[in-house]
Amino acid sequence: MGNIIFDFSGRSVVVTGAARGIGRALARHFTEAKATVFMVDFDKDELDQAAREVGAIGIPADVSNTEDVERVVSTVIDETGRVDVLVNNAGILRDRVLWKLTDDDWNQVLEVHAGGTFRFTRACVPHFRKQEFGRVVNVTSYTGLRGNRGQANYAAAKAGIIGFTKTAAKELAAFGVTVNAVSPNAATRMTASIPQEKIAEVTGPIPRFADPSEMADAICFLASEEAGYITGAVLPVDGGLSI
Repeated sequence: MGNIIFDFSGRSVVVTGAARGIGRALARHFTEAKATVFMVDFDKDELDQAAREVGAIGIPADVSNTEDVERVVSTVIDETGRVDVLVNNAGILRDRVLWKLTDDDWNQVLEVHAGGTFRFTRACVPHFRKQEFGRVVNVTSYTGLRGNRGQANYAAAKAGIIGFTKTAAKELAAFGVTVNAVSPNAATRMTASIPQEKIAEVTGPIPRFADPSEMADAICFLASEEAGYITGAVLPVDGGLSI
């Protein structure tokens, strides 16, 4: 976990899109910080392997399916009696220029990114209110702020998550719940195909992508008790790309 250590003893944490990348690094951070971690992903085989390696509980689910989402939250409550932290990280890509974008391309990306964020947050809210405590951290993107060629669906979904974050923060603050977002420029399988000579064109003043563990540090902070007076924020973790 580097030099950033928080204590999540007694806390139950749900991380979606957890089988790889940022989600997997984040689940590891939370387990090292003594949380009970529930990793959620659509890819059961990869999720099972990741959960074993991390020391977490893997629950395969489709974040675009309401019944799946409610089943996950019910499992968390049955296992631990509470849910304290939700990190909405699940995402997919269906990149095409606008005139080639199909209805399915549009709907699938919106349903996973924005829809999954909405469904999981909604399912957790009754428990947050009962506990008078909750932390929600949503993963958005620089693309949601500035747009990107070939990603109209992805940009719309990520922009929607920003609006959702700010609205939910206003609605839930009275119940001891904070809702924030991070905007990463992280090295993932999605960026692995970018040629080295093109990296400078898609990064900021710090000319590299964030390591997933650096993203996890930022998310753990926003999920911690130390960040209790921060809500409705969109934290860029992008090496200055958004300046």
